[in-house]
Amino acid sequence: MERRDWRAVHNFLSVIQDPDHLQYYLNFCTKQNGVQAWIDDWIEAEPHSFLPFLVGGAHAVKWAWLGRGIALAKDTLPAQFKIFERRLRRAHALLTEAIARNPDDPTAWAALIPCGMGMSLGLEEATRRFQEAAARHRWHLVAHQHLHNQFLRKWGGSHELALSFAEDAAANAPASSGLATLVVTSHLEQWVDLGSGVGHAGHEHLNSPATLAGLHAAADRSVRHPHYRRRLGWQHDHNIFALAFWVTDQWNASGEMFDQLGDQVTETPWNYYAGEPVKRFAWARDEVSRNRTGS
Repeated sequence: MERRDWRAVHNFLSVIQDPDHLQYYLNFCTKQNGVQAWIDDWIEAEPHSFLPFLVGGAHAVKWAWLGRGIALAKDTLPAQFKIFERRLRRAHALLTEAIARNPDDPTAWAALIPCGMGMSLGLEEATRRFQEAAARHRWHLVAHQHLHNQFLRKWGGSHELALSFAEDAAANAPASSGLATLVVTSHLEQWVDLGSGVGHAGHEHLNSPATLAGLHAAADRSVRHPHYRRRLGWQHDHNIFALAFWVTDQWNASGEMFDQLGDQVTETPWNYYAGEPVKRFAWARDEVSRNRTGS
């Protein structure tokens, strides 16, 4: 991708059969910002393959959200919304073409969920797109993550709706799927939304006995489960539990996660804090090391 060598990208992605693996590598394709002319070259050269349309569409979704920015709607400039809408229309067109070329693949359906969220298509349409992805791959992690985002209060849902969806997924999904992390995400999102400082409702929620029990139950259904197996992207699972246990002073539980990780930090969830995620990760790990039993 850095060399804009679409042939190498095509050859690599075309042999991947596991939809979770395809999604993992697709995530790297979306990290490339700006106009990607080589994707258009790829589409022109491989008009019958779904891959260039998938990569182009997924990239356009990410690029659209970057163009919009992270501010609330009332604080977003009209020019930003125009860029956002134009890029989302391109994303929608490309992803729809990818589905037409490979109807059995869930990946484009998953990418259409945040595309539709940006286009304000609502919870019902997001759920329909999720169901299309899940019908093709029941425990598609990113599809679940995208629908969970749509269920958050800031995107038209509620804390209760998001947490219910997360808990249901965690209770039924295989231990190694990573879906139990949605429970942690739900609680962290509520923590931020209601205020993370001491004395704020978010802090009270995150440190409540019910929430702490839920965090430990989610860990028991995933990273601490005897059937948990490391898959591509497993580091995110341990990072998000490490953070959640750290901010709630669960020193030993957090330390167990850091022991598994070593130096393998992921941007999410440490980007809940301002500044460099690596520095926040290292600072948290040091504090946990000082406070865990036996240190």
